[in-house]
Amino acid sequence: MRKLKINELNRLSAEEYKKQAKTPLVVVLDNIRSCNNIGSVFRTSDALLVEKIYLCGITATPPNKEIHKTALDAEKSVDWEYFEKTEDAVIKLQQQGYKVYAVEQVENSISLPDFQPRKNEKPALVFGNEVKGVQQKVVNLCDSAIEIPQYGTKHSFNVSVSAGIVLWDVFQKMKK
Repeated sequence: MRKLKINELNRLSAEEYKKQAKTPLVVVLDNIRSCNNIGSVFRTSDALLVEKIYLCGITATPPNKEIHKTALDAEKSVDWEYFEKTEDAVIKLQQQGYKVYAVEQVENSISLPDFQPRKNEKPALVFGNEVKGVQQKVVNLCDSAIEIPQYGTKHSFNVSVSAGIVLWDVFQKMKK
């Protein structure tokens, strides 16, 4: 085995990425404190051709050197929009035909392995604050919730890890 060189990976340029058909999937970040987490979500979103990221509340926005440290220019390729209130982002998405899911531990949540987006469904996934999670008032507006099963002593994953797990899973299911 030989590790591939960067030029052997056949990655898109930023210009090619902008022209590429995107996955009809939107990420909503609800009051994320850490710029490293925000940057990681940009990078994961770039890898999976996510349509757009909505940055809400206290979530920092590009250009930001701390976001750039983990995004590595994905903040330039992935479209994003800022909302002062996460609720406004959720309402806008619903008006545009998205089904909005809080990624949160709530009553009647759908376990991620059981979640299956319907054909032609456009999911939007809301990821919450590192300490408080998705705000209850935002959960109340969502169409449903997805929960990642966990088996250890901790009650949650880091938000960027959660985004990686859920986005990869939903992307794979949408490709089928």
